[in-house]
Amino acid sequence: MLVYNSRLIGTTILSVQAGGPIGQISTPIIDPDNLKIIAFTLIGSQIDRRQNILDVRSIREYSNYGMVIDDADELVAPSDVVKIEQVLNLNFDLLSLKVETKKGSKLGQVIDFTVNSDDFLVQQIVVRRPIMKRIMDPELLISRKEIVEVTDYKIIVKDEEKTLKKRAANEDFVPNFVNPFRTQGQELSSIDTDEQE
Repeated sequence: MLVYNSRLIGTTILSVQAGGPIGQISTPIIDPDNLKIIAFTLIGSQIDRRQNILDVRSIREYSNYGMVIDDADELVAPSDVVKIEQVLNLNFDLLSLKVETKKGSKLGQVIDFTVNSDDFLVQQIVVRRPIMKRIMDPELLISRKEIVEVTDYKIIVKDEEKTLKKRAANEDFVPNFVNPFRTQGQELSSIDTDEQE
């Protein structure tokens, strides 16, 4: 399931051992090498400030109620896991990075992103357009497949603006439900003629 980062922030962390909530997500810790959330920093009255990092490998389940872990003992200090400590030392923040094409055309700035709740890989970035372009098209949704490079200051994508817009337009929502009032193959005009007779 795809989840917006803005929706992940504040998600309740539920402990099986405690039988209820122990805290909330404060910020994601993203590895810039593969754009994957590797951990979350947590806040809450039951969270020790020295051990407030939740490694995503400790998450048993994610649902509308929150994230389920076994116990608060799953939480670690920033220095307990080498990879987490290395990424924290990079001070990388995906939000507010500028987005450009390979040719240097400025597309905007990252204001949000979506992640897959199964593996916590960033799947799409939401880009707010520059002021002059925002009137017609306020945001762009760019897939991770379009990303060529991530630096400390910007994200470089491989396609031009028009192609990105065209791809976003082609990904229209198609409802996956069946109208219970219409039998399969029955046209609206035939219903109207039946009622008139």
